[in-house]
Amino acid sequence: MLDREESARLLAILQVDQKPLEEILSDFISVFPRQRHFAICYSLFLLLEDKKALNATERLVAFSILHQAYTSQISSANPFISLIINAACDDKAEKYERAFILQLLDTGSSSSSKEFLKQSVADYIKGFDPSSHSFPEREQLQLKYCDKVHLEPYNSQYKSAAVKNVLPDPDVPRGCDATSLGFDVQAGVKPKLGAGDRDEAVTELLANLSFKGLGPRWIRPLPPRFPVLDWELEWLIPDNNHELVWDHGMCADTSRGTAVRDLIAKALKGPLLPAQYEQVVVELANDPKLVYHCGLTRRKLPELVENNPLIAVGVLTKLLNSPEISEYYTVLVNMDMSLHSMEVVNRLTTAVELPKEFVHMYITNCISSCQNIKDKYMQNRLVRLVCVFLQSLIRNRIIDVKDLFIEVQAFCIEFSRIREAAALFRLLKNLGFEA
Repeated sequence: MLDREESARLLAILQVDQKPLEEILSDFISVFPRQRHFAICYSLFLLLEDKKALNATERLVAFSILHQAYTSQISSANPFISLIINAACDDKAEKYERAFILQLLDTGSSSSSKEFLKQSVADYIKGFDPSSHSFPEREQLQLKYCDKVHLEPYNSQYKSAAVKNVLPDPDVPRGCDATSLGFDVQAGVKPKLGAGDRDEAVTELLANLSFKGLGPRWIRPLPPRFPVLDWELEWLIPDNNHELVWDHGMCADTSRGTAVRDLIAKALKGPLLPAQYEQVVVELANDPKLVYHCGLTRRKLPELVENNPLIAVGVLTKLLNSPEISEYYTVLVNMDMSLHSMEVVNRLTTAVELPKEFVHMYITNCISSCQNIKDKYMQNRLVRLVCVFLQSLIRNRIIDVKDLFIEVQAFCIEFSRIREAAALFRLLKNLGFEA
């Protein structure tokens, strides 16, 4: 994961044991860019797993980098916090190391954390007093840092059987420190290991570590070949005894659809003759699917409503099961209010069950249209039409007056000089609605 140059620079930082921790961490952040922190910290974690790879001071510096590399990044949690907690609960580790990790975990939560980072790792080990430190249980630490601990990923048995990247030398006796003397069994002496040899070994480890260990070979035997059966070669001489299927819709009479499309095109421009109107009604009744191919679109609906409202009612009734019916309702609500549009809505309310939202929106549009018109004659005429329309909806129980009482009452009061508005107001009173 790391090249040789990065490995050498990281090892140089780990070997600094006399400088304050905050200066070492500052040097680490200035030397390595943020996008390389994860790879470097993961390499340090692999080295810390083997307690012989680093000496005492280097391990403390490594734990400091592992913890502090993510404290300045508010948006991301430390991915190694679970590993740090496990190291703090390791009974086989040195007490000064466990105490050091616990103080790292508390940095930022107490006023003494800044003073802790101002000392060097060598001074910390030299002045360590085991009697002044207590070591909490693993459950307490996990409870304290539960919002930062990542769930352990699922490890398959195949991955668990992998061999670690770092293996101890079987010729080196146990208890021999990385910086101590080696042991020569034959000579019976302990020649001193050079510091350069050890640094070279750690650098090689950093440069050759990877996420994966030495996994076992996935040995799978080749599947046996099944015997070839006689019928498997039938595709060489295919059977062509196919039956012909006649398309009965071919050459069918499509004049009815053409005639209806022509009549709808004429209906958009002007009123149709009674015979033409009857032809459209009969054709749509005989073939319900013809309404989807008659040439009527949402944009053309207002023209059909103004010129032939009865045909518009018939077409909209046939389109009830269409997924676009709500869009046709939206066009009908937003078009200019007129006698024909109210006739279409009135007939639709008696023929089918319209959505309440559509009816309420149309009534609101009618009332606002009456209030906004400037011509007094046209205003009085539209107010009469709206009042008659509302009386019809109320008597036929198409709408619930409770939902629109305030709006309708204000409309009646505003145009109380008109006879139809006064009659509508009396109807509201008779129904038990008082101001």
